[in-house]
Amino acid sequence: MADIPMPVIPDGREDDLHNLENAAEADLVLFMAGNQFMVLQPLLDAFRSRFPDIETIVSETLPPGLELRQILAGGAVFRGTVLDIRADVYTSVSIEGMDRLIRAGLAERRLVRPYLHNRLSLMVPAGNPADIGQVKDLGKGRIRVSQPDPELEDIGFHIVEMYRGAGGKGLVHRIMEQKRAEGTTIFTRVHHRETPLRITKGSVDVGPVWATEILNARSKGESIDAVEPGPDLDQRSRVTYYICPLKSSQNEKNAARFIEFIASEEAGEIYRQYGFLPHSAAE
Repeated sequence: MADIPMPVIPDGREDDLHNLENAAEADLVLFMAGNQFMVLQPLLDAFRSRFPDIETIVSETLPPGLELRQILAGGAVFRGTVLDIRADVYTSVSIEGMDRLIRAGLAERRLVRPYLHNRLSLMVPAGNPADIGQVKDLGKGRIRVSQPDPELEDIGFHIVEMYRGAGGKGLVHRIMEQKRAEGTTIFTRVHHRETPLRITKGSVDVGPVWATEILNARSKGESIDAVEPGPDLDQRSRVTYYICPLKSSQNEKNAARFIEFIASEEAGEIYRQYGFLPHSAAE
């Protein structure tokens, strides 16, 4: 993978890099799709209770596209320093990410498993001052959109499908190309951190996010509201999270134990508390 350039993690994202100083002696290294950031600590607390011999856990909660590039490149750059961290477990919100790992010889298809579901929502400032009522409104020239970059964030692909369902290729082109050139579609690199900040500061009018991020923002008392795209557009039947161990894992046994735990009823109940739907509950 030496020909793949290392991705650069934005300087302000130390809140998505956990326990890196202990990476050399880690018992487990997790690259978790970033929109799970709010649930990671209770998950790890429950996991450690079940497996107390697993003491040192290093984790990232960055966008899965960024984490995937980090895996493929063999590292990433953060604040000018190379992070040579090898993940034991990777999670993604698209099967395409898993396919890339398999094609690169870094994962096995038989070990990829679905474990979670989510849906899209539109985050707006409290009171919805821009009067956004539906997805098509995001194509209006006056509406400023905080938009995840599909190159780095798996949610971006699902959002584009939402736009396509709401207004066809024309709406996709309008929001993703024309409005970006006009400066009213503003891409993110770590949307679960950047979009809520933009909304509360008033620098954008709307941001497509996971519904779980709306719940998390409200639980913190942030001044936000939600506009629901509706079940025909919010991708609820398409959004599936996948998990797999990596062939390069330094902690193969512990990776298998974590994946087993993620599929447990205990983990599923924790996810439900934060608005996620475990895969077994959707079958």
